[in-house]
Amino acid sequence: MHNLSDYDFKSVPDASNMNFAIVVAEWNQEVTGALLNGALTTLEKHGALPENIRVKTVPGSFELIYGAHQMTLNDIYDAVIVLGCVIRGDTPHFDYICQGVTQGIAQLNLTSNIPVIYGLLTCENLQQALDRCGGKLGNKGDECAIDAIKMAKF
Repeated sequence: MHNLSDYDFKSVPDASNMNFAIVVAEWNQEVTGALLNGALTTLEKHGALPENIRVKTVPGSFELIYGAHQMTLNDIYDAVIVLGCVIRGDTPHFDYICQGVTQGIAQLNLTSNIPVIYGLLTCENLQQALDRCGGKLGNKGDECAIDAIKMAKF
């Protein structure tokens, strides 16, 4: 149990000449909004210009696949980040959504010319989600921003 967002600042390339798209789910907005803030802050901390970051929202996590795909069709982005949160309920819906989004993003990474960074929290309860969107375990949005910069440089 440690902050998963800790990293070596010097290991991250300069992002000042990079363009990023972020697709964020509106569902569980308390969590996804915090993930988005983390990603934006970290991208800018590493030199990305606010005008070179495009944020688009989709209704829920399953729609992240379509949103990310649309962004990969635009040649101006160096990486696409998807941010969402699915919290387990009493039905198998959780499993279907998590598996579908995971497979969809994996497929986009195989077929796209730019990396698509997987930022879907899959949590048992709200507290786990809060711990991963700026709480005691860090912010997955920060981690996704670092991954996007590194993969864009790849």
